[in-house]
Amino acid sequence: MSTEGLVFKDLLPIPDTDPTEHEGTTTTLRDAPTESHALAHEAANAPHPDATGAAQVQHGEEVVNLGWNEPKEHIESPLVGGLSNEDLWLLVRRFNKQMYHVKEIATAPPGGLDMNIADEEEFSPDKLRSNVERLYMTIGIGMMAFGKHIVRIRSWRETRRTAWFCSAYFLAWFFDLVMPLVSLTLITLILYPQSREVMFPPAPIALVSSTGGVQKPKAGTLGSTDSATGAPENHKGEAVEQEASNFFNGFTSIALSSASGKHPQGEPPEADAQDDKIPDPTAMAVGAADAKDQVAGGATSKEHDKTKVPMETAMWTKMRPIMHGIADVTDTWERFANMLEPTRPFPKNRYHLRLAGVVAPLLLISLFVTSYMFMKGVTFGVGFGFFGDPIISRGFTLLNRKFPNWQKLLELRNTLLKGVPTNAQLAITLLRIGEANKAPLPPPPHIDHPPPERPADISEKELRATGSDWPLNATQEELDVAMAPDPTIPHETGGSDIDQAKDTKHGKKGSKILNFFRGTVKGGVETTMTADKVKAAVGSKHAKNRLGAVPHKDQDLTSGPVEFKARHDGKKGHVYITTKATIPCIAFSTDKTIEKIGSVDREDLHPLWSIPVGRISELRKVGGFGWKAKIVVGWAMGREVADGLVITDRTGEETRLTAIPLRDELFNRLIAMGGQKWECW
Repeated sequence: MSTEGLVFKDLLPIPDTDPTEHEGTTTTLRDAPTESHALAHEAANAPHPDATGAAQVQHGEEVVNLGWNEPKEHIESPLVGGLSNEDLWLLVRRFNKQMYHVKEIATAPPGGLDMNIADEEEFSPDKLRSNVERLYMTIGIGMMAFGKHIVRIRSWRETRRTAWFCSAYFLAWFFDLVMPLVSLTLITLILYPQSREVMFPPAPIALVSSTGGVQKPKAGTLGSTDSATGAPENHKGEAVEQEASNFFNGFTSIALSSASGKHPQGEPPEADAQDDKIPDPTAMAVGAADAKDQVAGGATSKEHDKTKVPMETAMWTKMRPIMHGIADVTDTWERFANMLEPTRPFPKNRYHLRLAGVVAPLLLISLFVTSYMFMKGVTFGVGFGFFGDPIISRGFTLLNRKFPNWQKLLELRNTLLKGVPTNAQLAITLLRIGEANKAPLPPPPHIDHPPPERPADISEKELRATGSDWPLNATQEELDVAMAPDPTIPHETGGSDIDQAKDTKHGKKGSKILNFFRGTVKGGVETTMTADKVKAAVGSKHAKNRLGAVPHKDQDLTSGPVEFKARHDGKKGHVYITTKATIPCIAFSTDKTIEKIGSVDREDLHPLWSIPVGRISELRKVGGFGWKAKIVVGWAMGREVADGLVITDRTGEETRLTAIPLRDELFNRLIAMGGQKWECW
């Protein structure tokens, strides 16, 4: 989408499409039902001359394989112009964790982009975990980085930079121009991106101490520059993702330890030997809270404790709005980040001008509004909000009657942030670029070995100072010592009391008990898997869905981009996507020659079923096992469990695929190929 012909409504647009207005449904990407489809189609067919990736190069093949199942060193770079492969895979990897269930919508999507979260989004504990992890990876890391910049400026270690900030502030204070200075600084940072690195030169978060100097990263070495611990990583962003997962795990572990009454300081020393023989109840996580109350003489049954059921019900009932609120806050943060640093194919300057157009009036107003006038207005607003309910409620009633859905029209995504993508919307647009040119983007390469225990290569891109200051006022020798590996650092805490509370002991006998249970469960799982084959043969639907969900360790799991190993109704075969016909289709065949010959456009395949991609109305990721069984099987067998996918067409007919090793990649291809406008559930 070109930035030429920019008009005022593009800088601060008023939504001209009612989100509830019904539109004619489209089924192809070329129909461009959203800005994401339009940008992807334009980038694929007429890419920017200075930023053309492998997925944007015209080719004569029906579907080109750009390196699926290949090591990252063998994949052409960049796949999409203007974006490194590592950044692309980071977006796709987090997209896979965020997307569970999408439905087609016939109405105009808010903000002109699809893949928004539905107001009636389904709640699940795993989805709550995903949203909390997103909150950490976006807002949490962003606020940490901001805090590090503040302590660096306050420390006066980078003397020249702090002196410039100090001089500008007090000069503006002397002339009563603090607010105009703040407004002008914001406008400069928005419109002139190069100024950001001058005012706020980069430095690895984990390397900056609380006093603004250099510290040893919490991971013991500086293996990554954008994480709080500095842990090593194989792919960009993996350390932050693992931190987010461990952040959630750590929070739940502390909560469980508190619920179970863990109090190491109150335990008698003579009981330690006996206690070491017993597994830690917080690690077992089975009835620990109730056991603690029973030991204290409390009655925890539902008959005795009349608050138990209503409190649990209230907590679970409030989880969905809390989860939705977390997702909305994170989406807004991501939109502002993508507004300040747009990624192709989204326009580079349009959003900067729009945001600067909103901040510019603040600069003019701040020149004439005194501090007295400002405080007078704030206190009036507080009083009116507190005592003006009769006027406010009648005003809302009038607005609801005269302008239905006015709240939707005033949302940031429909006004200031209209057309600005979240990371998920950016990821689906990049996936659509590959599909528009019949060059599906390769998924993030799978690496099964741990990251190397060595410091990351740090250049001026990651560590720099303004002017002639030394970065963090540290010599190269001090930086080398701080970045060098030290295995003792990750285990350091704030004191012996924290060590005792944090420690989880099973003891030697406890470990033997757990290993015994693992072996027993493994034997039971293998017996169940054998029984499933018999049950499936006699027609058990649930047994058929579980077949192949736990693949053999030596089984080749590579597939894609055209054919994907899968099962349907218990039958082993391949799902394949054919684009040779006018309407792309997804089909399933049990013919074993697909993989050998490599062509899916043969007449002798005789698929069991075929669905036009443009007629898919819903896609839902499902598991071959229930969530409890999946945890048990994964723990006992030590293998990855292959999950499934449910495809629903516009007639409402469901088709279930199971045991798909590349389930996320198939899901991504299907939602990126057609012209559907999706909503996340």
